Amino acid sequence: MKVVAFNGSPREKGNTYYAIKTVADELEKEGIEVEIVHVGNKLIRGCTACNACARNKNGKCIIDNDEVNEWINKMVEADGIILGSPVYFSGINGTMKSFLDRAFYVASKQLRYKVGASVVAVRRSGGVAVFNQLNNYINYAEMLMPSTNYWNVIHGRAVGEASQDEEGNQIMRILGKNMAYLLKLVENGKDSVKEPEKENKVYTHFIR
Repeated sequence: MKVVAFNGSPREKGNTYYAIKTVADELEKEGIEVEIVHVGNKLIRGCTACNACARNKNGKCIIDNDEVNEWINKMVEADGIILGSPVYFSGINGTMKSFLDRAFYVASKQLRYKVGASVVAVRRSGGVAVFNQLNNYINYAEMLMPSTNYWNVIHGRAVGEASQDEEGNQIMRILGKNMAYLLKLVENGKDSVKEPEKENKVYTHFIR
């Protein structure tokens, strides 16, 4: 089994990476391969609402001058996905959000029943808000979400300070263990438990 993790921080080895790596270490102990992709240092344009991906139905965003389509393929091929972001004004890092908006609009139907988890690194406040925002993507795609013993937020300002957050480290370790457990349950249940039939999305608006 394989998990792909996306680091939304502009810092390659900052506190967001540390949070992801702490989860990844537990997954790897259980024989699950983890690839960490650095998103936050790239130039990623946001979704332009052109709807070409829905019309073309080829699993690709029409914007092809960045790495988003490559990352979408990694998501589709993986058994599990980790989304990691620092906190910017109580929100997801802009580059990460641009990637997620495009990727999940293109590929959400192909991510159904994969295992997905979110982790957040923050100096002080806004971590839970970003955690909830990341989880919106996972929920929208009908993914399965492992839990831990608190919200998946680790604290630190300067690079490396997250290692001093004892509770945050425990949260990430337990998340890794629970994610590995859920991945194995899904893998071992594929042949014996039938997935619910997929319903076509119903769209409703409120303009009369």
